[in-house]
Amino acid sequence: MNRFFILIIAILLVVVPNKTGAMFEGYDLVSESSEDNIALYAKKIGDIYQDFKLDFKGTIYSKPFWLNVDNPTYAPKIFYKDINGDENKELIIILTHGTGSGLLEEEVHVFHAHNNQFYDVLVDNPIAVVLKNVITKLSLEKAEISIGDKKYTIDIKFLEIQPGNLFEDVAFGSIIDYQLKDNQLNAKISGQISPASFVGDIIIVYEYRNKMYQTKSIRFQTPYDYKMSTSIFHNMAQI
Repeated sequence: MNRFFILIIAILLVVVPNKTGAMFEGYDLVSESSEDNIALYAKKIGDIYQDFKLDFKGTIYSKPFWLNVDNPTYAPKIFYKDINGDENKELIIILTHGTGSGLLEEEVHVFHAHNNQFYDVLVDNPIAVVLKNVITKLSLEKAEISIGDKKYTIDIKFLEIQPGNLFEDVAFGSIIDYQLKDNQLNAKISGQISPASFVGDIIIVYEYRNKMYQTKSIRFQTPYDYKMSTSIFHNMAQI
């Protein structure tokens, strides 16, 4: 009898999926929100996780083109919150494609899960938003950033950047950082003026409008002293 119970326990240990990736052969558990019953599995190839499987409350969705670095510090972020005020929770997943000195490249995916439907909702590309709404000018003395009728002038002489290292203009794209603040999706896009120097960040706040997440507001913030021609906040609804 004892041998029978030992055999049954051994079989259960083999066949019951566990949270180390045994649910999918060759896959690792890379991130989860256990209280929401949401988990992400992926295959590790080199230093990249790819070919994701999303377990959303017991239903599996394949995401073969998703990528994330294998550094656990930058594991995919999972949020399950109401970010559009419709009293239903949305699934937000933030992936990290690249990291390094002065580099953070993230990608966001937002899913609506209503009325037994689960679907991906488009989010405006933050770089496209910056290119459409931000005008910049750069010299050895100052960086100028304009958003609509708002103009910010940052004195950069104290940075002592060598002329050969100064970019032709303020560049955006090396740091794309998605965040959730006050149940709203934000994107922070840093403005870079040399390989090692940044002047501040463009902050985009998204809202759900016309069946996609579009820019609600855009503003500029910097750790340095600067002169500002008008108020710092620019509401996209007024454009």
